[in-house]
Amino acid sequence: MAVAEDRATAPDIQTLRSYFPALDSGFAFLENAGGSQVPRFVPDAIRDYMINSYVQTGAGYARSDAAQENVDRAHAFSNTFVSGDGIGNTVLASSTTTLIHMLANAYANVWPAGSRIISAETGHEANVGPWAMVTRRGFDFQIWKLDPESLQCRLDELEKLLIEKPTKIVAFPLVSNLLGEIVDVRAITELAHKYGAKVVVDGVAYAPHRTIDVKAWNADWFVFSWYKVYGPHMAALFGTNEALGEIEGPNHFFIPRDDVPYKYELGGIMHESCAGLNAIGKYLNVLAGKTEDAPCDRATMVRATTRMGELEIPLQTKFISYLRSKPGVRIVGPAHGDPSRVATISFIHDRLSTPEIVAHVHKSPIGIRYGNAYAYRLCKAIGIDTETGVVRASFVHYNTLEEIDRLCSSLDEIL
Repeated sequence: MAVAEDRATAPDIQTLRSYFPALDSGFAFLENAGGSQVPRFVPDAIRDYMINSYVQTGAGYARSDAAQENVDRAHAFSNTFVSGDGIGNTVLASSTTTLIHMLANAYANVWPAGSRIISAETGHEANVGPWAMVTRRGFDFQIWKLDPESLQCRLDELEKLLIEKPTKIVAFPLVSNLLGEIVDVRAITELAHKYGAKVVVDGVAYAPHRTIDVKAWNADWFVFSWYKVYGPHMAALFGTNEALGEIEGPNHFFIPRDDVPYKYELGGIMHESCAGLNAIGKYLNVLAGKTEDAPCDRATMVRATTRMGELEIPLQTKFISYLRSKPGVRIVGPAHGDPSRVATISFIHDRLSTPEIVAHVHKSPIGIRYGNAYAYRLCKAIGIDTETGVVRASFVHYNTLEEIDRLCSSLDEIL
């Protein structure tokens, strides 16, 4: 009953949009998979921090203590956001790519030579390239290839690789940032664990759209980018206590191994960005129908992220229906708008090039993009040019049906 009441009091879309100053310009931000806009709470918090608490942590005076509390809150907020409380810890850095490079090298320092690593062909290079690079140190890297018909990485193909040789890591995306389809993360995790492997789940393309639950998924590692979830340019890597216990972070040798997350945060993290990250909680409160300064607990986060998904379904359904009506258009990924996918939608045309289509749309006040979206290996596997790639439009909950109509009208002029 309480959930229903909270949803009933949640603001409508126009009220939600009023919290995002960038949206006032009239420009249609439809490339959110590359980075979302931020609610006003985020820059306000960064400015306030830099004026009032912009000092080093650990010095023992009041402002320094406030700076440390700000950093500690950012870690705690991130951990709660993924449902990691009580089972692990969250490391922060500037990007997902940075975090996975750090993780791959930390594992490479403790694995025996010849250890196998498997990475899904559907992945963003951030969760493929770092694992491939450690082959220079004697490790066995294998691609979990996708089925060219279904565009899915099948479990039976993964099991063949797991049976073939003992495996340390299975790395895969919860959502491909090009295909948009949500995979069965629990099924993949259970299979990997059956054969003694740990999973590294790239949640970057999923996190802005749905609820994250590492506890329910039994994920060992989960990484995502806060700058695609309405925050500053930071990323978060959750690891279970067991997974963190297997490796040692790269920070200075005299920092204790169990000083997590600091042992994994080389030179510390951007404190002002932590302030902006903490301020996301105010907006999640708004989405959940609470007052902005209320505590943002896990239940609030779940209500807010559930509403994000609900608001996006009509957007993706409308745009996919439009694309399906156009001759010559091939949707790259699921050609439906139901909750089994997110609102990141890619397509190509049998006559027009992707740069040509995007350049035309950019003549309107609309932002989309073309290219491989760093899913280079995926494009190559399915025969899509790795330079021109696909046209990608990506929506989040603050986008509107009117913006989708504007995009369709612009595309109509060229398609």
